[in-house]
Amino acid sequence: MNRLLSAAAPRGAARFSLPAVPGLAAARPLPWLVALALAAPLPGRALADASLDAVTVHSSGESSLRQAVDIGSRLDLSVRDTPASVEAITRAQLEARGDTAVVDAITRSTGITSLGHPGNSGSSLSVRGFTDTASVMRLYDGARQYGGVGVSFPFDTWSIERIEVLRGPAAVVYGDGAIGGVVNVIPKKPTRGAVRNEVQATLGTQGKRALAFGSGGAIDEQWSYRVDASGVASDGWVERGESSAGTLSAALRWDPNRDLSLQLSHAEGRQKPMRYFGTPLINGAQDPALRERNYNVADSRIEYRDRWTELAAQWAPGSGVIVRSKLYHIRSARQWRNAEAYAFNAASGLIDRSDNTEIGHDQTQTGNTTDVSIDGTLWGRPNRVSLGFDINRAQFQHSNNTYAGSSGPVDRYQPDPGYFSSAAPFIPRYRNEAEQYALFAENRLELSARWSVVGGVRFDHTQLSRQDLLAGSQAFSRSYANTGWRLGTVFLVNPDLALYAQAAEAADPVSGLLMLSAANAEFDVSTGRQFEIGLKQAFWQGRGDWTLAAYAITKNNLLTRDPNNPALRIQVGERSSKGIESTLSLQAGKALHIDANVALLRARYDDFSEAAGGRSVSRNGNVPTDVPERVANLWAGWKFQPAWTLSAGLRYVGKRYADNANTLKLPAYTTADLALQWQADADTTLALRGFNVFDKHYFSTAYYTTTQWLAGEGRRVEVTLNHRF
Repeated sequence: MNRLLSAAAPRGAARFSLPAVPGLAAARPLPWLVALALAAPLPGRALADASLDAVTVHSSGESSLRQAVDIGSRLDLSVRDTPASVEAITRAQLEARGDTAVVDAITRSTGITSLGHPGNSGSSLSVRGFTDTASVMRLYDGARQYGGVGVSFPFDTWSIERIEVLRGPAAVVYGDGAIGGVVNVIPKKPTRGAVRNEVQATLGTQGKRALAFGSGGAIDEQWSYRVDASGVASDGWVERGESSAGTLSAALRWDPNRDLSLQLSHAEGRQKPMRYFGTPLINGAQDPALRERNYNVADSRIEYRDRWTELAAQWAPGSGVIVRSKLYHIRSARQWRNAEAYAFNAASGLIDRSDNTEIGHDQTQTGNTTDVSIDGTLWGRPNRVSLGFDINRAQFQHSNNTYAGSSGPVDRYQPDPGYFSSAAPFIPRYRNEAEQYALFAENRLELSARWSVVGGVRFDHTQLSRQDLLAGSQAFSRSYANTGWRLGTVFLVNPDLALYAQAAEAADPVSGLLMLSAANAEFDVSTGRQFEIGLKQAFWQGRGDWTLAAYAITKNNLLTRDPNNPALRIQVGERSSKGIESTLSLQAGKALHIDANVALLRARYDDFSEAAGGRSVSRNGNVPTDVPERVANLWAGWKFQPAWTLSAGLRYVGKRYADNANTLKLPAYTTADLALQWQADADTTLALRGFNVFDKHYFSTAYYTTTQWLAGEGRRVEVTLNHRF
């Protein structure tokens, strides 16, 4: 739901959001606004005046623990009062750090790392020992794209107001697919302040060039708007590594009175990411000389197009009662045409290429989420309850060439890319359809002025079917149902120190729901349970805060090999993780600000086998792939002169394994970023930024094969000019 208010708006004010639109020229916002105005004949609600940047920064003395977050529940709780690990990356932090890619921004939060590659649209994440889109959920302004097939939007932070993160199971709020955690990317919204505009231009190494424009504010007493557009292109850090992307988002809000609000928003994005699928191991090891080689074909192609449209309403029919509803439609079209698999041939000394793959995704989803929250009393104590439902229908059509074809071997040092070749036709193969509904309830009871209990439950039901488009018949039809719950408590030792504990249960599909094959459809969802305790404290009159959390998660019903028949799979496996996490935010006077976090965990397969050499081999006790057990981030900004700020950041990602046998290790790495910003006047800034300034060579993840690794980005330097008017 769109429940993020302007900073000055009271409880009950409209909270609506706007998605972003790539591929559309920045010169087109006015036609979009006219179209939106004509399409919005319904009422909304008047908001208290707030400036354009009201929600981006909290002043000294106001702890971030007191800020309300959407992601922890539907009860409008603050970070302090939520019995879970939640944090937010504000607009001010995004600008200070210079993170223009959403994934780069997300992975500065506690314990989250990326395992993005072209096959998952570059969006997959790892947190608390669990990985990928079936266990770590991505949202756009509270809405999820069902299916777990790789979320390709949003990708650019220009139109983003804040990013909220909840670590641990989130089924109570969002349903299955979030045992590891959930990330909510919240766009900029229309505000009631004066119209303000913003333009930004960037030039950098690797041929990077970017241009962005934003505008928002009140049109009159009842109408307000927001428009953002951006475009970026780069030559990349590998051979033939060109990429480009563009977004455009627009929103129009009508606030006729204090009790009703309506917002219509639309966002589009178009990406042509770098067509790079990694480099193969040479005799079991990486050759540094191959770091910038690209073994893809010359006519390769990757393109993602996304559209998000929503109509959101909020109504306050009486004291303490708020009704919120969102009707949305999502459309995604993704295309791949590449030589994807590379293996070193010791006999010839060449790189053999295979899996010439052409794939098309055509995905749509239409749905509605509605909830009502009521403030009242229970047993004479303050009580808030939220009740609601979530319904949607999704369709996913998959076209491919059966992943068959080869463009021949190439020299490993000077590859001649050649052209895509496949004898198999590229045609629609299957279509999956899902009809989903959910019922949910949450409640917060204040047992005393210091002690509160928060509980919730959600029931999800999905009817899934698969149509074999080649045979013209139905491959399967079945239903899935599961119930997730959470019970937590918060005790305020004093207004600035909160202790909390919670238990939660959630579910994950065995793979992407809309890509389930007939064989995988036979299995039930996997279930997981978490126990967590922690503390959250503000200190030094709100200029600093820190958190500490300890947790244990167990996930059951994994797919594992049948020890009696390795060709078959059974659903009995288990994996678990235990860990501690801590965050620190400190404003040391007016000149120095520090943000730091660290996550330490132990992740293991407890009951898991795979086929190796024609037999079932146990991997019990091993670390799951792509899971670092040590992750840390640090960012510090020093305003050494009134108009000058020097900033520095560190990212540390511990070692990960590329295979379940734990024989192939992706080494740990640390990268460093630097930034120097000059505030020329109140509205103009000039920033010089360096990313991975020591040019650390590292690998971000393995591709679908364990011996094909993707190199991380090397040193990049860029200059950004920003002006507001």
